[in-house]
Amino acid sequence: MTIPLILLGLTAIFALLLGIGARSGHAMGLEEWTVGNRGFGAALVFLLLAGEIYTTFTFLGASGFAYGLGAPAYYILAYATLAYVIGYFLLPPVWTYAKRHHLVSQPDFLAHKYDSPALGIVVSLVDIIALIPYLVLQLTGLGIIVGAAGYGGISNTVAVLIGAGVVTVYVIVSGVRGSAWTAVAKDIMILAVVLFLGTYLPIHLYGGIGPMFTDIAKAKPGFLIFPDKGQSVWWFASTVLLTALGFFMWPHSLASCYTARNAGVFRKNAIVLPIYQLILLFVYFVGFAAVLKVPGLKGAASNLALFKLVVATMPPWAVGIVGAAGVLTALVPGSMITMTAATLMARNLYGAYNKRASNDQIVLLAKCLVPVVMAIAVFLTLTGNATIVTLLLVGYSFVTQMFPSLVASLFPRSGATRQGAMSGIVVGVVIAAWLTFSHASIGSLMPFLPQAIKDLNVGIIALIANVAVLAVVSALTRRSTVAAAESTERHGT
Repeated sequence: MTIPLILLGLTAIFALLLGIGARSGHAMGLEEWTVGNRGFGAALVFLLLAGEIYTTFTFLGASGFAYGLGAPAYYILAYATLAYVIGYFLLPPVWTYAKRHHLVSQPDFLAHKYDSPALGIVVSLVDIIALIPYLVLQLTGLGIIVGAAGYGGISNTVAVLIGAGVVTVYVIVSGVRGSAWTAVAKDIMILAVVLFLGTYLPIHLYGGIGPMFTDIAKAKPGFLIFPDKGQSVWWFASTVLLTALGFFMWPHSLASCYTARNAGVFRKNAIVLPIYQLILLFVYFVGFAAVLKVPGLKGAASNLALFKLVVATMPPWAVGIVGAAGVLTALVPGSMITMTAATLMARNLYGAYNKRASNDQIVLLAKCLVPVVMAIAVFLTLTGNATIVTLLLVGYSFVTQMFPSLVASLFPRSGATRQGAMSGIVVGVVIAAWLTFSHASIGSLMPFLPQAIKDLNVGIIALIANVAVLAVVSALTRRSTVAAAESTERHGT
């Protein structure tokens, strides 16, 4: 089909030109390239943060989750809303401290707060390990979207390579400004597409949203409510809590926050973003609309529910528009992830090794690392490495481990020490990795517990262990530090 392919091609060209054009009038020093010289107003910060909501994972995964599992999918709608409430209180002091000390990354913040370069290195490594699979997910989703919307006219490989090339060029040229301006186009387009599909398809196929749910409830009893075991209400509540705590702990999300002009930006956005989150309902409506109309999709194939339904019910030109919106959901977060990973490698790994490196040298190295990061992600995407799926699952558990130490650092009398922060993060990450790779659950580890507790998200264990180790090690090292200082004072007198 030539029309969808033309629309997809024009979208890629438009994103490239818009991203490159965002550089105009700006000298790309370190703070300009990474955080826009902290000059973004509420609108641009809003769009960057919203870009973290509408990724290919949301576009394909939320509809596919609704299609395949029903009620448990609601957690995607809930967790970001809670995260914005947390952000209302958390982000202003983080931004203020980062601006005062010219910090541009998440490891910068923790290393400076705890006066520990070693902690910055540990956090950087954990962040990079979490970010690469997330970038792979965006590229994988891009290939799926282009393949489906283009009726197979472009292979997944070609689509991934073109998308990777577009992102690489405008990230090197324009940095975060390129991401911000492509986010403007993406959000306008995704807003129109999602609202239309979520309204039109239920009406067209079922006669309305209410009749759609009635038909599903009759055909699949229990599909629209939480099960009594497994992904129950208790699983839902614990998963929402864990993902909400980790929402702003993704290093590219925190980097987006550093771009703000002032701390009041976050409070304004915290009011509006939960309303914007309601648009996700319309993504769910598409997934639910496909349940009875495109039956039989199992496992990963359920992520194709949205496009299977769109291709079956809409003309090629409309499919092309939907595909174009989907392409932008990959390019915008993909650009932020790529830039952040390259910055971590250049500033927080190489910069820790070569402390005499200037900001100009760091930003030059970061730009050189952008194609390296992208090449690694493209290789893992095209080789279909099965371990990426597991790594992606552990990624969220990894970044959430930063939350206790970051919050503790905001309170001068918390008593948290650099040793406690590092120990807590390392223990939390190790436990999260072990639990994920072993496919363990609280129920399998402790079968004697009540069902409600067994259904809790297993990530709770890693977070509890993190907090406990942070508290204990901080108490021990704080006492030894005080004792050492007193001993020095006695011997000195």
